Amino acid sequence: MGSENQRNDKPDPILLSLFANRFMSVAEAMGRSLQQTSISTNIKERLDYSCAIFAPNGDLVANAPHLPVHLGSMSFAVRYQIQHLQGQIFPGDVIMANHPQAGGSHLPDITLITPVFNEQNLVFFTGM
Repeated sequence: MGSENQRNDKPDPILLSLFANRFMSVAEAMGRSLQQTSISTNIKERLDYSCAIFAPNGDLVANAPHLPVHLGSMSFAVRYQIQHLQGQIFPGDVIMANHPQAGGSHLPDITLITPVFNEQNLVFFTGM
């Protein structure tokens, strides 16, 4: 068989770089929107927030370089909510969480998790 009929399972480095930068740009845009619309000094001036995109299973896909300390607990928060709300997450939902046993770090930190759907298929979660 010719090489044109063989399946190539190796990731395309150009597409990988392109999508990695696109997803990171989305997370950065989330942060800019949060900063520009916030009235909190912690958000507006101290930049005490993080924004990221997660796979449907809760794995981190991309994050903006805001305050990375939040990202460790944010992954746990997303995974906990996926497990806790299994089958009950729908388009338009926004999940607000800060429970310490469910990925919350401390009381002032609130995690907002939003599912992103393509038609009826869950494709990502955003977290901030």
